[in-house]
Amino acid sequence: MSIWRRKPLDLLLAEASESEKGLKKTLSATGLVALGVGAIIGAGLFSITGLAAATNAGPAITISFVVAAVGCIFAGLCYAEFSSMIPVAGSAYTYSFATMGEFIAWIIGWDLVLEYAVGAATVSISWSRYLGKFLGNYGIHIPEQFTLSPFEGGIINIPAVFIVMLMSLILMRGTKESAFVNGVIVLLKVSVVLIFIAVGWQFIRPENYSPYVPENTGTFGEFGFSGIIRAAAIVFFAYIGFDAVSTAAQEAKNPKRDMPIGILLSLGICTLLYVLFAHVMTGVVNYQAFAGKDGIAPVAVAVEAMGHPDASGMITPEYPWLNNAILLAILGGYASVILVMLMGQSRVFFSMSKDGLMPKVFSEVHPKFRTPAKNNLLFMVLVSLFAAFVPARVVGEMTSIGTLFAFILVCIGVMIMRSKMPEAPRAFRTPLVPLVPILGIFVCLFMMVFLPLDTWIRLIVWMMIGFDLYLFYGMKNSVQNSEGFSLSNYRTVASYGFGMVVALVVVAVIHHADETIDDHFLYYFSLAFAAVHAMIYAYSYKKVR
Repeated sequence: MSIWRRKPLDLLLAEASESEKGLKKTLSATGLVALGVGAIIGAGLFSITGLAAATNAGPAITISFVVAAVGCIFAGLCYAEFSSMIPVAGSAYTYSFATMGEFIAWIIGWDLVLEYAVGAATVSISWSRYLGKFLGNYGIHIPEQFTLSPFEGGIINIPAVFIVMLMSLILMRGTKESAFVNGVIVLLKVSVVLIFIAVGWQFIRPENYSPYVPENTGTFGEFGFSGIIRAAAIVFFAYIGFDAVSTAAQEAKNPKRDMPIGILLSLGICTLLYVLFAHVMTGVVNYQAFAGKDGIAPVAVAVEAMGHPDASGMITPEYPWLNNAILLAILGGYASVILVMLMGQSRVFFSMSKDGLMPKVFSEVHPKFRTPAKNNLLFMVLVSLFAAFVPARVVGEMTSIGTLFAFILVCIGVMIMRSKMPEAPRAFRTPLVPLVPILGIFVCLFMMVFLPLDTWIRLIVWMMIGFDLYLFYGMKNSVQNSEGFSLSNYRTVASYGFGMVVALVVVAVIHHADETIDDHFLYYFSLAFAAVHAMIYAYSYKKVR
């Protein structure tokens, strides 16, 4: 058998019809749109946006959202075709398995696990910051060392861990219950976004838009054109929502009709709201006010500036009742983002486990709730660790690079599927193939290039860990390749592993050459990690059976 063997489309469709033993079909088109809006609105508007405006794009963060949306539109059209053809849990992992074979499917599945884990962690960290501001308005103060990671001067981020655990427990109860909770939160969240835009518009100060595109500082990615594109790449993870919709395909009542509606409509709604919201946020207060730890909770900063200055220049909020109302809605909205990301993550692992690439325990369905409860439990622990101990900037950028990589493979997959299976039934067809997929690949890859090199290092390290698991577990337990792999297959994977080793060393050396960055730990860790894996892949190339 071969690692490039594709999963037959008829087998995927048979899996989708196993509703009695599999995941319960409860989601309508409305539920899927709400699911997408629940994931999209929140992460982009309420967390990383402030930091990206303060350090990368300035008021031009609105342009960054448009650039990111362009890439999303191309990728979203490709997702819509796939999800209408293959309504099975697993998103890009499943699509890759059907078009490019098991090995590529493993790579994208492992990437998606990272994407959702660090995405949920990013939002939970921001949730913690907003909770502190909300409680502070009532005289309740959480000690700062328990709301920051050790890398930010704290000990552990306890509120972030709490919200991850709570959302995981709700997911274990069932998709219908989770969708209901999400729907209520989304309604509240969209209402607050519209109120913020309407109220904030009257407090826009034109001087805050000057200059609209701050001059580049001389460092790549800090303002100017490169800053706009880097900001687009950083906030790109906020558009992960329609990807999360596709992971729930097996739980949709009429996936062939409803999946394209859920993906494209949620993307369109949220893009419009993003641009308007960012325009108001950077108009109410100067972008420099979002620097530092307050950048992870930028809306709270903007809300405090919605008022008229007195003779001393002090601003008193015009609508004091709005401050806490918005903060409360943001807390609820963040909870829905975390819930959707945790759901998408567990469904990808569920699909990988059913294919034998992960232990079977992760595809076991709870007899009462009919959810992958053990799967949810594992990621509750994993995401809690990220949320408790990793800085927000790091996890945010890791989510972005993982999302962009996933979108690129989906765009490639559509072109392959059109060539290999032109007659396969499609309820929705991506227009202008191959132009649309090629543009999607170009825009996503363009944004990836503008991400910091330390983010690339972390992605490569994560993918090498995935190679380890595939070599020593996935290849031996694959359901599709039950007859076993040939030695040449092991050598192929090992060869790609060697390529990752070389890439890690090259990126680490280039990053270390920047004298303005103190990266000694990351540099020496990268070299040691590469050396160990060079030996592992050398052994695998010789024989691993």
